[in-house]
Amino acid sequence: MTEELISKKELLDVTGISYGQLYRWKRKNLIPEQWFIRKSSFTGQETFFPREKILQRIDRILNMKDDLSLDALADMFSPSPGESSMSVGEILERNIVSSVSINLYLETMDSVQQPILGFEKILIIYVLDKLLRSGDISLDEGRLLIRTLEANFPEKTGRECGIRLTRKMGVAAFLLVPGDGEVYLDSEVKTVARLSMPACTEELKLRMNGSEGS
Repeated sequence: MTEELISKKELLDVTGISYGQLYRWKRKNLIPEQWFIRKSSFTGQETFFPREKILQRIDRILNMKDDLSLDALADMFSPSPGESSMSVGEILERNIVSSVSINLYLETMDSVQQPILGFEKILIIYVLDKLLRSGDISLDEGRLLIRTLEANFPEKTGRECGIRLTRKMGVAAFLLVPGDGEVYLDSEVKTVARLSMPACTEELKLRMNGSEGS
């Protein structure tokens, strides 16, 4: 699917921000460089943005900028993993993910004790939880997802990467797509679910920071 775009002029009109604010946030890395898309128009070159991503990002900046510095916001929105860690009990107490997802992940670990989990481990569980809650995957497919992500982390952490769940004749497969671009598959392969790792990273940071509701 082609991503819907919004022009810079429309963006400024819709959000009420100024040209100066937009480019200051760009310089501060609150808005990724790759979201500024130059396209030809009848007036010459014009700048467009991915509509849904930019509107959501600006809404979050406006809602959080009074409580956090721009540098803190840039860290929050960065696709790079955080340094934070949490115990299993704290993760459940703060309702970051469900007990079903935590327990499914812990099944894959050798330790009988409930460990302190670093950000990358919690991110894997968060992605698992999103797909389980949506009903897109079964528990067995959840185990396959855990193995797929564990095998490719931390190499893919912090990069623009997409996750695709595909099925062909009832058999599931997970794909990690560098750049989160389009993937062309044969007509019998169905894409069941699609997630952006940078978006999941941002959401998880917000939850762990207490800046977003459950």
